[in-house]
Amino acid sequence: MQKALRLNDGHAVYLGLLAKKDGARRGYLSKRSSDNTKWHPKWFALLQNMLFYFENDSSSRPAGLYLLEGCLCDRAPSPKPKDALEKQHYFTVNFNHENQKTLELRTEDAKDCDEWVAAISHASYGTLATEHEGLMQKYLHLLQIVETEKTVAKQLRQQIEDGEIETERLKSEIAALLKDHERIQANQANMPNDDDIDIKKIKKVQSFLRGWLCRRKWKTIIQDYIRSPHADSMRKRNQVVFSMLEAEAEYVQQLHILVNNFLRPLRMAASSKKPPITHDDVSSIFLNSETIMFLHQIFYQGLKARISSWPTLVLADLFDILLPMLNIYQEFVRNHQYSLQILAHCKQNRDFDKLLKHYEAKPDCEERTLETFLTYPMFQIPRYILTLHELLAHTPHEHVERNSLDYAKSKLEELSRIMHDEVSETENIRKNLAIERMITEGCEILLDTSQTFVRQGSPGAFWPPPDLQKGLGAGQFLFLRLGGSGPELRKLKSCLLTDGHRGIAPVLSGAACHQAHGGIPWEKAPQSDRTRGSSERKAACCCCCCCSWLGG
Repeated sequence: MQKALRLNDGHAVYLGLLAKKDGARRGYLSKRSSDNTKWHPKWFALLQNMLFYFENDSSSRPAGLYLLEGCLCDRAPSPKPKDALEKQHYFTVNFNHENQKTLELRTEDAKDCDEWVAAISHASYGTLATEHEGLMQKYLHLLQIVETEKTVAKQLRQQIEDGEIETERLKSEIAALLKDHERIQANQANMPNDDDIDIKKIKKVQSFLRGWLCRRKWKTIIQDYIRSPHADSMRKRNQVVFSMLEAEAEYVQQLHILVNNFLRPLRMAASSKKPPITHDDVSSIFLNSETIMFLHQIFYQGLKARISSWPTLVLADLFDILLPMLNIYQEFVRNHQYSLQILAHCKQNRDFDKLLKHYEAKPDCEERTLETFLTYPMFQIPRYILTLHELLAHTPHEHVERNSLDYAKSKLEELSRIMHDEVSETENIRKNLAIERMITEGCEILLDTSQTFVRQGSPGAFWPPPDLQKGLGAGQFLFLRLGGSGPELRKLKSCLLTDGHRGIAPVLSGAACHQAHGGIPWEKAPQSDRTRGSSERKAACCCCCCCSWLGG
């Protein structure tokens, strides 16, 4: 009969205390009793592949020991619904021994349960052996590295010692050479020489001639460069930059006068008890003038900083900073004509007109009106384009700034074209709306944004067809209405020429507008109007709208 395995009690107590102190996993778990009726809280400690449990965390002797080699540990469902409501988390340890009962444990924390399951699953002698083997391989590798480093350090020490020996040998040789040199100089000084004075004179003359030739050579080089095309381009380029600085200073001063002599005082006046102007009108007149002033003050300071580093004048980075912010000019230019109209309307108020004349009489204004200061920003973008054009004309193609300045010029020209198109479109809409307001019943044709204003004048200027000129007086034009019992001829006072779907529209204050269903071919229109249109306009027909009838 096989004898039972005996475990030394003292050894088990020692291992239990070691597990309690340095165990891989420690804490309270509830253990199911042997009769499967109750759960008892125990303090467990895991050491390698041994699981000890104590009555509590202060016990000095373990109450039991489980050998975990070859066991299977996994989460288990709650045996009773009541336990599920108490939020208990179960796991079991199945041993590979035939007569050993499954160990059932539980805890209140799901994370704690998962960590216990993971720790017990890895508690195996095979795992420990694998880890030990890996650690031993690392240890042997480190030993090899240490031995290699020792060998290299020994070689380096040997090289240092050899270098020190060689240094000492060279020092001794240098000292011997210095002594020999001093001895030779002392012997030469003691020897009498009659030619010393003549040799010194010759050397002095030679030194003078070498200096004169060197100065003459440098003078020739400098004169040749001054007369060279490159130097001439650089001088003209510097003149352009200095002129740009002066123009920018003048422009900043103009914006400063606009803001400080007009904008800010008018804002204060608009906040008075009896305001001569409203805040809305002030905003409409000046718009973003203050922002433009701040932008150019920064740009002017950057220009001054570049001038201080003359003759190295680098400007491309300044334009790189300025270009993204020049879009504020679009809104100002688009609003310019409207701001002048608002200003003219506000001048009809005597109080405002008197106040404005008081502002314009200040010495800083130099007898210039507010309209003049509002017009200055309109010319700034074209001025930059002209300046960059002159700057590029005197900048060599291999210059470091050539590409950047060319890019800035192209972006400014693109912005100028966009602003010009927006101003033309805005002015066209305003002219059409102004004419539409003069018509009593309105005119839907003029509300069409595709209609482009060409010119306005007497009907006779639009050259009616010869077969319709009979019976017309001077400065009158026939209108042909088709439909009904027959064509009806009527006379017009004034006409408006547009290039959209309707070509000729008569205009008169207080008149009605009637759309014509007939038309005048484009080739019968005046030559001055036909030359204005594009190929698409020439293919279209000019139709008539009547605003005022003369005669029956």
